[in-house]
Amino acid sequence: MPGPEGEALEAVRARRDELRARHLKPRAERPATTARGVHHVAFICRDVEETVRFYQEVLGFPLVELVENRDYRGSSHFFFDLGAGNLLGFFDFPGHDHPPFTETVGGLQHLAISVDAEQFAAARDRLAAAGVDVLGPDRGVDDSLYLRDPNGVNVELYREERGVFEGKRITGD
Repeated sequence: MPGPEGEALEAVRARRDELRARHLKPRAERPATTARGVHHVAFICRDVEETVRFYQEVLGFPLVELVENRDYRGSSHFFFDLGAGNLLGFFDFPGHDHPPFTETVGGLQHLAISVDAEQFAAARDRLAAAGVDVLGPDRGVDDSLYLRDPNGVNVELYREERGVFEGKRITGD
């Protein structure tokens, strides 16, 4: 996706620098977070079985719970284990239309999931065997695979430790 150019690009970059200077404290000066981490992130799926097969069989994330949604009769709420106590959840809403995924303000751009080098290679092989289109590694970045799940959600398999970005630890833990 092309972005701004010329003076507009320089203005965007200057604004980012201003925000960084005003709000980003050195790691040693930051207060501890008030959160314990992400309990789960929840998305909507079109088809429970298709979603379970993709995440469990292709990506290797075990299904750990499948219950009725407490807020919508007949709807399922289910979870996959992403490791380190992190869960990925989904809901289905039978009887509702599910329009194609769109990237928009306030919407999800992508979900990045940390995997080690061995699992990265294994996932790449399973995705190829399943015929899933993958972008990456490319653009000089050999640690990311980008794909779309059966619901259109953009997923990045990221061969980087949690709390590390571009080789630099950016969190306190």
